[in-house]
Amino acid sequence: MESQKQFKRRFSFEFFPPKTDQGKEKLQGVRNRLAEVDPDFFSVTFGAGGSTRDRTIETVLNLHNQGISTAPHLSCVGGTRDTIAELLDIYKESGVNRIVALRGDMPSGMGAAGELRYANELVEFIREHSGDTFNLEVAAYPEFHPQARNAEEDLRNFERKVKAGANSAITQYFFNADSYFYFIDRLEKMGITIPVVPGIMPIVNFSSLVRFSDMCGAEIPRWIRKQLESYGDDSDSIKKFGEEVVTRMCERLLAAGAPGLHFYTLNQADASLKIWNNLGLANRDKISF
Repeated sequence: MESQKQFKRRFSFEFFPPKTDQGKEKLQGVRNRLAEVDPDFFSVTFGAGGSTRDRTIETVLNLHNQGISTAPHLSCVGGTRDTIAELLDIYKESGVNRIVALRGDMPSGMGAAGELRYANELVEFIREHSGDTFNLEVAAYPEFHPQARNAEEDLRNFERKVKAGANSAITQYFFNADSYFYFIDRLEKMGITIPVVPGIMPIVNFSSLVRFSDMCGAEIPRWIRKQLESYGDDSDSIKKFGEEVVTRMCERLLAAGAPGLHFYTLNQADASLKIWNNLGLANRDKISF
């Protein structure tokens, strides 16, 4: 973990683009509450195969123009060099300076991946098209990508993204801090020393958490799963237990030198803010974890 201790910590919150006017209004309220804690940036997801392209652009520019740096997610699956270049130009002209560059998911029914097949190819293309305009974030998988043939292949894929020009990374969420520590140790042995920020998923609903985790390959440790199962429909107990578990994990991560936290908010503020306040991050410049 020594390589991670050299970086200035940064904290961020992730949203998805709302589909309805009611969703937009709700997100605005969430944004306003989270803006009060002065995060380093927000990020906005990009649907499978670019399915939320226009809504992502609208959400990113709306949030960015309200005064806090906002990073669009950009995936290459289903896209062409021309359509990706168009997006890059829109963001550049709007003053956006950070992009989360991803391979992305293939939507059902789509036959071809597009002109760029992998995230490292997307990073390389962005560098060719836009130079150093953008700080490029890429994805990292402490528990390894669910489609990777093995752990070594996944580490080499990450290395390709770094060599292509990635500045930093955000991990898939996890609930086992040791998986993050081991991942960082492996990267250090490979000579990879970019900031790798842990992705944090607050626990607010057990069935949703299981569904998300099954899709993305994130492990819910047996002891957490069994305890959540025991609460049944008692949502207050689920949230209270989830808050405690995730707070403790974040404390371990920061104490070990993690270069910040990235919260997957699911367009909600309460759970992330409770963890934030438990960690004392309101005075984060004065705190030594």
